[in-house]
Amino acid sequence: MTNPPTPWLRRRLSRRDMLRMSAMAGATATMTANPLKANAALPGPASAGRRVAVLGGGMSGLAAAHELIERGFEVDVYEGKELGGKARSMPVPGTGSGDREPLPGEHGFRFFPGFYHHLPDTMRRIPFGDHTVYENLTDTAATRQSYQDGPDLTVPTRMDPQLLSADTITQTLRAALDLGTRIPPDEWAYFSNRIWVYLTSCDARRYGQWEYVSWWEYVDAENRSDDYQQLLARGLTRQLVAAKETRASARTIGTMAQAFLLNIMGRGNDGEPDRLLNGPTNEAWIDPWVGLLRQLGVRFHLDHHVTELRLRDGRITSATARHAKGGRSRIHADWFFCALPAEKARLLWSDELRSMDSTLSRMDGLFVDWMTGIQFYLNRPVSICPGHVAYMHAPWALTSINQAQFWPRHDFPNDFGDGTVVDCLSVDISDWDTPGFNGKKAKDCTAEEIAREVLAQLMASLNDSGDEVLRESDVEAWFLDPAITWDDDGSHNDEPLLINTTGSWDLRPTVRTALPNLFLAGDYVRTDVDLATMEGANESARYAVNALLETTGSSAPPAPTWRLYQPEELEPFKRIDEQRYAAGQPNMFEYDA
Repeated sequence: MTNPPTPWLRRRLSRRDMLRMSAMAGATATMTANPLKANAALPGPASAGRRVAVLGGGMSGLAAAHELIERGFEVDVYEGKELGGKARSMPVPGTGSGDREPLPGEHGFRFFPGFYHHLPDTMRRIPFGDHTVYENLTDTAATRQSYQDGPDLTVPTRMDPQLLSADTITQTLRAALDLGTRIPPDEWAYFSNRIWVYLTSCDARRYGQWEYVSWWEYVDAENRSDDYQQLLARGLTRQLVAAKETRASARTIGTMAQAFLLNIMGRGNDGEPDRLLNGPTNEAWIDPWVGLLRQLGVRFHLDHHVTELRLRDGRITSATARHAKGGRSRIHADWFFCALPAEKARLLWSDELRSMDSTLSRMDGLFVDWMTGIQFYLNRPVSICPGHVAYMHAPWALTSINQAQFWPRHDFPNDFGDGTVVDCLSVDISDWDTPGFNGKKAKDCTAEEIAREVLAQLMASLNDSGDEVLRESDVEAWFLDPAITWDDDGSHNDEPLLINTTGSWDLRPTVRTALPNLFLAGDYVRTDVDLATMEGANESARYAVNALLETTGSSAPPAPTWRLYQPEELEPFKRIDEQRYAAGQPNMFEYDA
């Protein structure tokens, strides 16, 4: 669906080796079963059956299909919409003319931090011409923090690796954020201490204490300055991980803070800290991936909206899928992988199924929220940053990327649209519940109002120094994620994002269920990366495949898995903290605010 033109948004748009695989165990891979065993069911009896039905064709579904087909299973993937899930790109209908492709749209831009390991491993196994999809990753050079009331800051993507200490934490954070002129020194010292306390906290404290404390409370935001609240407590959480600082657990945000901090220091990375694809996602990744899986024997069934799981004798016997134009199909298999997102998966849990596995009922408490993108198609080059831009004062927690500079294979006006568009400014909206400049929440706006307000917030940050970096007249058209729809009850989002709230770890299942032939794969499943990401979805799929290998007694090698990098120099502090936590004492670096 292309958004309709408006008077202020002028719109002139008219219209070789496919079996190549990496070694099953890479040199840096840690071969593990799911390390997060709580609530795991015992394996059922081994079965000679090899048919696997993967319900869902997003990141976790495709990853599961890939690992399964390589290990000799017969795989069918059932998807209700399009393959690739929220990561996919999509053509904007009616916008291509001549020999040009339609303008590229997407749910929202994505990036591949250096601490990702599972996705890069998958990408290295997908052929793309004379190389692989992994070579389609391209590095960014810098990140920009854009403010509405002062000069913006552009910093390099990568810092020099250093030995971790309380002092280097402060130095690295300030180098990456340079908020020293805005944040009072005593507040900087306190925030840096809170990061250091988390880094030196043992796992038992992280899961037993920080899991039940919100990030807002953990960093004592309530008693700090407005800039501290806006830039550190609120801005970083909403713009980096789309989390609500008052609801997200300190464990989740702390874990991501550690991952991103080590990432920019180049510690434990697979590649550079910040990477993007060098073309639209489907072209550069999803389509080659699906093509490989088809070559390997995976069968894809689109327009299959799974609505029911049927049980008999404690096992899943079949699933039911409905079709957009009416009618239903029965899905039969020996093994079932539910790779649907949490909000859709839990609709399949019947009373009978819930009575057999109480962990499934706990999923009702998982919280999803909106993080959705809009693209602005520009008629002139707009130089903003050779990387991501975070709009630190934008009420809707905006981040953006200029796509064309990272797509060297494409001459944008010759390849897309009708020749008038030279770039795509892709923007993620992470806060749909805070009033914007127009006094309205994004959820309460029409599509046109969203486009107008997002552009106003971008210009307020980019143009505050007097230069017209971005103008209304630069925009030829815009495209809002079609997952956002409207009816008489207001706006709806068919593809929300799982948000880790305080205590939500207790609500998340592992890949095993009490039914021996039902496995779970998705970013809501307990994983080490512990965030709703493409990496988490891929990691969960590998755990699920390894659980099936164990259940069937298969001799196939398990899918390789990785843990987040843990710096050796922190281990002595964490061992001390383990003793202190067991004795009911605080972390040794804690001090009263």
